[in-house]
Amino acid sequence: MDFVIQQIKRIRVAIKMLTVIIFMGYLMIWIMMPTNEFWLHWLPHIHAKTDSTFLGQKGANILIYTFPILLIAILGCLYLHLDKYGDDTDNRRREDQYFASWKQPLLVRGPLGVISCTELLFMLMFVVLLVWSFSAYLHGMFNNITRESASKMGDAVWEVRLESVALLLGLVGNICLSFLFFPVARGSPIVRLVGLTSESSIKYHIWLGHTVLTLFLSHGLCYVVFWANTDQISEMRKWNRTGISNVAGEVALLCGTVMWIASISHVRRKLFELFFYTHHLYIVFLVFFVLHVGFVYSCIMLPGLYLFLVDRFLRFLQSQQKIHVISARVLPCRAMELNFAKDPRLNYTPSSVMFINVKSISKLQWHPFTITSNKNTDPNQLSIVIKCEGSWSQKLHSKLSSPCQLGDLQVSVEGPYAPPYTSFLRHEMLVLVSGGSGITPFISIIRELIFLSNAREKTPRVLLVAVFKKSADVGMLNLLLPLSGTPCDVACLQLHIQAYVTRDTSPSTNSQTLPINIWSEPSVSGATPVTGVLGSSSWLWLGAIISASFVVFLIILSLVNLVSMDVVYSQAVRSLISTLFLCVAVATVATIAFLWNKKHNTKECRQIESATIPSPTERELESIPEESLKQITTVHYGTRPDFKKILSKCDGQDIGVFVSSSQKMKQDVAAICSSDSTKRLHYQSFSFNW
Repeated sequence: MDFVIQQIKRIRVAIKMLTVIIFMGYLMIWIMMPTNEFWLHWLPHIHAKTDSTFLGQKGANILIYTFPILLIAILGCLYLHLDKYGDDTDNRRREDQYFASWKQPLLVRGPLGVISCTELLFMLMFVVLLVWSFSAYLHGMFNNITRESASKMGDAVWEVRLESVALLLGLVGNICLSFLFFPVARGSPIVRLVGLTSESSIKYHIWLGHTVLTLFLSHGLCYVVFWANTDQISEMRKWNRTGISNVAGEVALLCGTVMWIASISHVRRKLFELFFYTHHLYIVFLVFFVLHVGFVYSCIMLPGLYLFLVDRFLRFLQSQQKIHVISARVLPCRAMELNFAKDPRLNYTPSSVMFINVKSISKLQWHPFTITSNKNTDPNQLSIVIKCEGSWSQKLHSKLSSPCQLGDLQVSVEGPYAPPYTSFLRHEMLVLVSGGSGITPFISIIRELIFLSNAREKTPRVLLVAVFKKSADVGMLNLLLPLSGTPCDVACLQLHIQAYVTRDTSPSTNSQTLPINIWSEPSVSGATPVTGVLGSSSWLWLGAIISASFVVFLIILSLVNLVSMDVVYSQAVRSLISTLFLCVAVATVATIAFLWNKKHNTKECRQIESATIPSPTERELESIPEESLKQITTVHYGTRPDFKKILSKCDGQDIGVFVSSSQKMKQDVAAICSSDSTKRLHYQSFSFNW
């Protein structure tokens, strides 16, 4: 057995090294793109070797820009699949300790929030790439602009240069667009390979979105100014049969601008539904962007879009299932706990996230929630906690507070999406700082630690600093304990809770109110438990989908090019056909894989439907506050925590400080950790409030 594990470790190391080599070659392409060496020597040589009757000029761009990233994604799927056959916990802990200083917050109060050393380094590298590309393109183009060449075109030198700048802004903007979709592919192997979670990577999508639309808007405005000064304003109404289509670009830019305005922080937070619905314009934006530049040039940004399409279609297939809600609980603090039946083989780690949709409230809105149950103590159940804050959660609270049948909720799910691994076990002590509903990721972490401590495994000491606005919210602490009937003793874990109530100066009068418990019928027609979208071997299946769908796409594209090579289509028609083939290939292969796994999951999960429904007696026991939890909890009314004082009193040389709260609280704690001269405070945050 040890021999097999060692061989698996060697294979994973080889895959990692090969992935790094391919990625370095991919970056070299981006660095060389603005140079004459690339356009005059490299690209003609590649075209001479790859242009064919089957793929034409698409073949070269697919080989250069698309194939390397998809190969990395496939290798990443194999790497992640082998992860469950080998225990790399010790190696990961050593890596965490080695790179701990790079993960520490460096910039705290800036407009981008809390930025670590690693994030700042990669951000600077990306900015250098943009500046290098723009300056290299600009230098090459301006060298060819003279008074004589400008006069031949009937324009002034500054006007010709303005046109060149407009073109370059579009070229540089396409670099940002090429990376824009990687962070929003929730199940992407590339996101997992770099150690990110689906929710923490959203901020990179936001940064890239602001940058790409700034560049594209400048690109469009420069062309408008150029056309206005040269009496060519009629260019705005042209849709050329070949080459660049101006009308398509204007439609894409208009859609992008609307999305950009609705994505501004103040608009997004106050008018979330406006942001949510307008963001679906990305489909129109992408279609008209392809029509604007053509499918051949779009292959540059195809890798990120391809992985996003695969992920998005798999999410669509999973969301079509009706999930079985076996019970619900409404707490006096207006928090709701939903419990679902789940496949016992479904694995997830603490702080995993699941997106849910309740069709009776909104058919389109999806909201992320942290899974609070533990896979070890609750093998057949999966729980989430929802705090009643926005309009969507208020409608759900009203439904659950009034007499209702859980079968009428029509819940659909996407996920769960787990973090790469649990880094909290490597610390000597944990300080968990939560604000309001931010306590939910810590519920799953503490339940995991309680399970491990009862299994006599070494666990860190834990200090939970929970900040609530009202005294009734303190009742959320009762959710820290595992479900009743689970043989877990909280006394085995060195846990202490400091709760702070900022607005109330005394306990609430309704703090003794019992929660409302709701149970589903013994069987719900057509209901299914939560299962992995691709079963237990999801990474292996995902790698097969990516590779097979890409091969199918190339085959269809080659056959059509061979059959219709004598027919002359416009660029718009060719681009639409190629895009349609891409979507058909992804949809066909993903559907086959999903249905195959669904068939096998259905056979193996039939027996858990009745077994997972708890009795009313068990659910009533959960509402009784545990005396052991009261003994380790100290509640402070009418005050806020002094984080500097709290952290200074913590004993230990390796203290993990995890924060899940508002942006201001994150910045306050990050500032204390970054100013720690002893380097014993290691900061990490959960990002749910983007």
